[in-house]
Amino acid sequence: MISPDIENVNVTSFAPMPSPEALHSKLPLTDLASETVMKGREALRNIIDRQDKRLFVVVGPCSIHDPVAGLDYARRLKALQAEVADTMLLVMRVYFEKPRTTTGWKGYINDPDMDDSFRVNVGMEKARQFLLDVCELGLPTATEALDPISPQYLGDLIAWTAIGARTTESQTHREMSSGLSTPVGFKNGTDGDIGIAINAILSSAHPHSFLGINAQGNVSIVRTRGNAYGHVVLRGGDGRPNYDSVSIAIAEQALAKAKLPANLVVDCSHANSYKKPELQPLVMADVIHQITQGNKSLVGVMIESNIVGGNQKIPADLSQLVYGCSVTDGCIDWDTTAQMLRDAHKQLLNRP
Repeated sequence: MISPDIENVNVTSFAPMPSPEALHSKLPLTDLASETVMKGREALRNIIDRQDKRLFVVVGPCSIHDPVAGLDYARRLKALQAEVADTMLLVMRVYFEKPRTTTGWKGYINDPDMDDSFRVNVGMEKARQFLLDVCELGLPTATEALDPISPQYLGDLIAWTAIGARTTESQTHREMSSGLSTPVGFKNGTDGDIGIAINAILSSAHPHSFLGINAQGNVSIVRTRGNAYGHVVLRGGDGRPNYDSVSIAIAEQALAKAKLPANLVVDCSHANSYKKPELQPLVMADVIHQITQGNKSLVGVMIESNIVGGNQKIPADLSQLVYGCSVTDGCIDWDTTAQMLRDAHKQLLNRP
């Protein structure tokens, strides 16, 4: 018998989680949701392969904390998609997991009640329900893969996946990405280095074997075939943007040196807008200008957007939360978002 002073010294408890299979049975993938996911993934692959000239736009709240407001946003985005479908594929940003430099609310899955009760089992179920609801609107979804176990619970409802700046260099996330069913965007490092994103693309394109869980929740050796649709997301770094034409050219050269396709996505937020959400339209306008001037490597953009602009702290009394306003990074409001996308649509109609 192992001494309690040796194993799990700093663990206070283990709480059971339902298996991915059990959650899938409780909230099964519907035909409509499945069609949305498959068509979304196919369209994204076609854009990356240059079989579709449209720009893909990952747009939505920094994080989901209120599913009612989230669905309100999704319905607005779905209606706007009909207006801009000739030039853009809109993919709703649905982020449930938030990486933290030190501490703070880690997202809807980790703490769905926002009261430090950490009912992860409830959060996972609510997250799956939300994704189902969005996909049944006919709107494809995008998320950041942070916890390597979450894709087994939610991956069948995701069309595009991001690997964040803090985890792009992680072997665990590169291995996980090699088995994901979606195209994967790897962000450059927080210091602006795109080399780690390029290395992540190269790594995730190869087969890997690693520890994970299967549908029944059993620890398993996961063997993957590799993901051919990894690409770089430029998000700026070390307080400086990297979406300008010079930075784009440097990124193209780095990809060519690595013998990778020149596929670039620009994150209009984070360091590219100096963490000032109101600057995101200027970043988007610059990217669209580069495309209309003949740039062929820019395939997508990311935008942090919500119903109400800015952000708010999580109050002790949750009834005081402002509806449709971010509790993590600041966002642009809906009217600004709609105008931004309509303006881009008009310009992209005349792209080369």
